[in-house]
Amino acid sequence: MIRNHEPHRLRVVVVGQGYVGLPLAVRAAEVGHQVVGLDVDAGRIKRLMLGESYVEDISDRRLAPLLAAGVYRPTVDPSDCAGFDVAVVTVPTPLRDGVPDLSHVEDAARTLGRHLTRGATVVLESTTYPGTTEEVFRPLLEHGSGLTAGRDFHLGYSPERIDPGNPTWRLENTPKVVSGITPSSLESVRDFYASLVDTVVPVDSCKEAELTKLLENTFRHVNIALANELAIFAHDLGIDVWAAIDAASTKPFGFMRFTPGPGVGGHCLPVDPSYLSWRVERTLGQNFRFVELANDVNNHMPDYVVRRLVTGLNERGKPLNGSRILLLGVAYKANTGDARETPAARVAELLTGMGAQVQAADPHVLDDAHPRAGGLEGLQRVEVTPSLLATADAVVLLADHDAFDYPLISAHSPYILDCRRRLTGAHVDSL
Repeated sequence: MIRNHEPHRLRVVVVGQGYVGLPLAVRAAEVGHQVVGLDVDAGRIKRLMLGESYVEDISDRRLAPLLAAGVYRPTVDPSDCAGFDVAVVTVPTPLRDGVPDLSHVEDAARTLGRHLTRGATVVLESTTYPGTTEEVFRPLLEHGSGLTAGRDFHLGYSPERIDPGNPTWRLENTPKVVSGITPSSLESVRDFYASLVDTVVPVDSCKEAELTKLLENTFRHVNIALANELAIFAHDLGIDVWAAIDAASTKPFGFMRFTPGPGVGGHCLPVDPSYLSWRVERTLGQNFRFVELANDVNNHMPDYVVRRLVTGLNERGKPLNGSRILLLGVAYKANTGDARETPAARVAELLTGMGAQVQAADPHVLDDAHPRAGGLEGLQRVEVTPSLLATADAVVLLADHDAFDYPLISAHSPYILDCRRRLTGAHVDSL
């Protein structure tokens, strides 16, 4: 591991100004680099130019001095990439019908290839399957520039480790895994990130770095699935799974705490393990059974939540059809506005399809126009008030934001299905 050192000023391009790219661009500008933030979303860029951040980890207050000093320049114009020393690609890599969609990565490579010059460094951060950097990204850069990677320019991969809404582990104090296609590429990539973060962790190849990211998220995905399936079976057996998890968590070795929930969301867990599974099946002709099992469990947790809600209402003499249901928290996790792949969207869809009157409250995901509120279109948003809680037939806690007033919720709600174990009482069912 190599410690941080004093940077020299570089012209840096960050392609993609989302929850990974914007913090990276801001950090690079803050340490003294000249940064261009490129994004195809004109609405995003307009907001950034006005000093308005849409990423929780970056405040408007951090943006303002960088914009005023001209060290950070958001743009939609690819020609602004010209003359870069370092370019980092942080674009989305979604799944389309179970197949990795690298179109954004490919577009970024074509754009950078037109402006790539000798001695420059290009780094891919987008999560993807092992081999992407060298088999997909590299040829497009070489074709567009007429240069050869490893000889004329440096190329590497560094998996992003952003955890939106985490106040403890931020970009600068989270160890950064880095790689390069040659020793000189690794050195250049390592030196750049050493100017941004406290600790860099070099690995021997881009494939190892690419696999690192997938391993981290597959580990979480599988263990969350274990906790979810345990919750289902424990409930049917009349056992408090939360009490068992609390007890197991007292063991100081050999156990790591994972808890149940209404499903997984964000870009990482619903997508990244499937990248690895797809690569294994396509290359080796074998199934990655752990990933497939975890996908099956976690993808069906919203259905289980609805089944539990139906049961809870039936026990209180109420049918789901026509019932007023209030969903609390439509982000995929607590204390963030990130609603990509949120399980709340599936819960709302199922409930609405079964005739329920569904409303939702979330202090972070404010409305349908939120840039990461995909899948929640048409869901009525409300503010949490005593009268709203009292008139709901059921309140479902999906994302346990600290901003919610839990004593108020408990005092005024006749029935609560708590998917995060934040509430107690005779009128509360825990997942």
